[in-house]
Amino acid sequence: MIADTSATPTQPAPYRYPRLRRLAIDVALTQIFNLAAALVVTYVLQLNASLTQNIVVSVCVGTLMVLFIDGGRLLLWGLGKPPLLPFMLIFLAAVPAARHLGNLLAGFLLGVPPELIGAVRGENPVAFYIVFLLTCIGVTWFFFSRAWMQQLRAEAEAEKARAAAIERQALQAQLQLLQAQIEPHMLFNTLANLQGLIAVDPPRAQRMLDQLIQYLRATLGAARGDGTTLEQEFRLMQAYLGLMQVRMGSRLSFRLQLPPELAPLAVPPMLLQPLVENAIKHGLEPKLEGGTLEIDARREGDVLVLRVSDDGLGLDEHAASAGTRTGVRNIRERLQALHGPRAGLALEPRQPHGATAILRLPI
Repeated sequence: MIADTSATPTQPAPYRYPRLRRLAIDVALTQIFNLAAALVVTYVLQLNASLTQNIVVSVCVGTLMVLFIDGGRLLLWGLGKPPLLPFMLIFLAAVPAARHLGNLLAGFLLGVPPELIGAVRGENPVAFYIVFLLTCIGVTWFFFSRAWMQQLRAEAEAEKARAAAIERQALQAQLQLLQAQIEPHMLFNTLANLQGLIAVDPPRAQRMLDQLIQYLRATLGAARGDGTTLEQEFRLMQAYLGLMQVRMGSRLSFRLQLPPELAPLAVPPMLLQPLVENAIKHGLEPKLEGGTLEIDARREGDVLVLRVSDDGLGLDEHAASAGTRTGVRNIRERLQALHGPRAGLALEPRQPHGATAILRLPI
C-alpha cells in the first residue's frame, strides 16, 4: 500500500493532466502551419519583410490563435467533440484577438513598432488576409476534425466492448447449456440402479447411497462454476468412480495419476466426466470380466494433456454409441468456445484392446 501511494505523485505530469498534454502537442503541431504561412508570405506575397520577421510574426499570431481556440475547446469540452455553433463563436472571437495581440508580441520581440508590422502587411491586404484566413481555417479544421475522429474511435471502441460483453454472455449461456446436458442422465441411471439394489441387496444399496452423497458433495461446486482446478476435477472423478465401483463391484478398478505441480491448474468444470462415463458404459461395463480405467495428466510445453484410457471392448463400441458421440461433441464444442483451435479432443484405439480419449488444453 505504501508503494502504491508514493507512486502516484511521481507520475509524469502530461499523463496526469491530459488536457495540458493535448494543448502542448497542438501548440507544437501548429508551428508547422506557422512556418508554412511565413514561407507563403515571404516568397509568394513578397511583402517588404524578411523571412525571419515573418516567421516571428506567424509564430506569435498562430500560437496565440491555438491557445485561444484549442485552449478554449479543451477548457470547455475537454477531449471530446465540441458543439459546432459555440466553437465557431470562439473561432470568430479568437482570430482578430490573436492577430492584434500577436502583432504586439512580435513587435516587442523584433524591437519594431507594431504599427510597422501592420503597415508591411497592408501592402497587399487582400492577398494577405486570404492567406491568413485560410491558415486559420486550416488549423482550426485540423484540430476540430481530429477531435471528431477521436470521438468516432471512442464510440467504436465502446460498441466493440458492448459486442464483446454480449458475446461473453452468449458464450456463458452456451457453456451452461452444454454442461447441463452432461449431468442429468448419470444421476437418473444411478438412482435407477439404487432403486433396484434396495430390494435385493440393501447393504450394497447403502454403500451406493453413501458414494452418491459423496459424489454430489464433490460436484456441487464444480458443476455450477465457471472453472475449477485439476485437483478438484480429479477428486470429482474419484468420487464418481467410487460410485461406479459399488455398482460394478470387482469388475471395475481404476487408477488416477495427477502430478502435484499440475493440481492447481484451472480447467473447465465437468470436462472429464463424460469421457469416464462413456469408457465405463460402452467399454468396461458390457465386458464380462470388466476392466481397468486410468486417468492421468501431464504437461507438454504449454499444453496440458489429459488421458482417459480403458481396456474395455475397444474404440468401435465407443464410436458406435450415440451417447458417446453426443458427449464427445459437447466436449469439443465447449473446448472450441473456451479456447478455439488451441484445444482439442481425440479418440484413439488402445493396444491390445480398449480405447483412449486424449484432451489437450492450453496452459
